[in-house]
Amino acid sequence: MQPRPVRTIALIGTDGSGKTTQARRLAAELAAIGLPAAYFRHAGGRRWFGRLAGRLGRADADALLGRRSMLLVESVLRWLAILRTLLRRTLTGEIAVMDRHAACQYASLRARSAAPGAERRARLAYRLFPAPDVTVLLTVDPRAAQRRIDTRGYDHETLDYLTASAAAYRSLPEFPRFVVVDGNGTPDEVAAAIRTALPAVGPEPAHRAKVRATILAGGPVLAGATALGRQLAEAL
Repeated sequence: MQPRPVRTIALIGTDGSGKTTQARRLAAELAAIGLPAAYFRHAGGRRWFGRLAGRLGRADADALLGRRSMLLVESVLRWLAILRTLLRRTLTGEIAVMDRHAACQYASLRARSAAPGAERRARLAYRLFPAPDVTVLLTVDPRAAQRRIDTRGYDHETLDYLTASAAAYRSLPEFPRFVVVDGNGTPDEVAAAIRTALPAVGPEPAHRAKVRATILAGGPVLAGATALGRQLAEAL
């Protein structure tokens, strides 16, 4: 029996681990060999609110909204972004290369010492979404991650937080199912390691394409119902 080809790939990891760089690169590489792959960013808005906080004379997003409120906003925006991705993938049949996923939210809640109830509620909301076919966890030395963040110049994370974040990913119950890739190398080295670790990535099976065609007419209605949230998620 042929293994089911991979259709959804999520790249996760601490800030500064190279998720965005590698997700964009993987989507482009798959498209270059003729596969209908697309990059999707599942940000939680923390960077946008951090910039707004700076303009208003606040230290960061937590100082602007409060730690608990920022975690709630982050959870909602990431949820909307994942919903947008799955709606589009349902309509187009694309291979989705996702920059962050639900595990990023669970790790963020743990690293920022949220109450256990906050993670339980997040898991209740996110369980609507199927797990990615493959979840790649990019691991990186927290000091290297901090240097990368400082080099890009538009935000900052403390070494304590980056260390807590790395530990939070490893503490998740999903961790044994992650494909762990060392993100400390050069972008070329990390990209090669990701491609080596991935199982077969292939086109959508014919029967799935037929199902997608059947629901295509109803898709715009559902997409329209989430348009406002989607625009907010993209803007932030």
